[in-house]
Amino acid sequence: MAALEQTQIAVLDPEVTDWEPTPPPTDLIFDDGEPLETNRHRTAMNTLIRSLQQAWSDRQDYFTGGNMFVYFSDKQVFNKDFRGPDFFAVLDIDGSYTREGWVVWLENGRYPNVIVELMSSSTAKIDRTVKKDLYERTFRTPDYFVFSPFNPKSLQGWHLDSNQKYQSLQFNANGWLWCESLGFWLGTWEGVVDRDHAIWLRFFDRDGNLVLLPEEAAQLNAEQAQIQAEQAQIQAEQEHQRAERLAARLRLLGEDPDTL
Repeated sequence: MAALEQTQIAVLDPEVTDWEPTPPPTDLIFDDGEPLETNRHRTAMNTLIRSLQQAWSDRQDYFTGGNMFVYFSDKQVFNKDFRGPDFFAVLDIDGSYTREGWVVWLENGRYPNVIVELMSSSTAKIDRTVKKDLYERTFRTPDYFVFSPFNPKSLQGWHLDSNQKYQSLQFNANGWLWCESLGFWLGTWEGVVDRDHAIWLRFFDRDGNLVLLPEEAAQLNAEQAQIQAEQAQIQAEQEHQRAERLAARLRLLGEDPDTL
């Protein structure tokens, strides 16, 4: 996001040939102390992270994070201006504990399966070129997307083909892009998140349903519970009315319904 950010990811040392796990160097940087470009960028990042966590709340086989350093060589020279992808997800790993950053050689050589960069005017060119090349050639990240929280028409996405080359994803009728790794669509949605009315990048399931944030899921559950309670009350009232009508008919026949 910052103008100084030229690659945002530390560069792989070409002399490193083995990937034997080693203890993390003591000079690894996990926090550059710089905020995201704007509050909307921060909200957009958290919206993707939190909605995926909500959708997969019963799973522990993945990790998702954002604006975190991704280190993939213990020999690299670290620069305090480097920052990590705005959103990324790694699948089929132990996600039961948190990480300060993603250190590839401590994660059995695993790279992100999905990366989303939230562009700004200062990073858009880098996100579409330098980072795209890095994620394609070094990370081999299957699904890569870019989007500007201030430009609803800026969404682009790529998927690695069988030759390990990025191919542009095609929009569906809703203007969404398919993320094969996650099994979700990525598309725009207009609404309020964290008191900010905007057009956000959101996940949608295979059937086109919005992947909810925790607070949205809680509100939906509360609304459904209220509807069920109202339906139960209506049903109880209807049954009471039927019982009253039956009792009235019995009295017309000379029967006492209370003694039956």
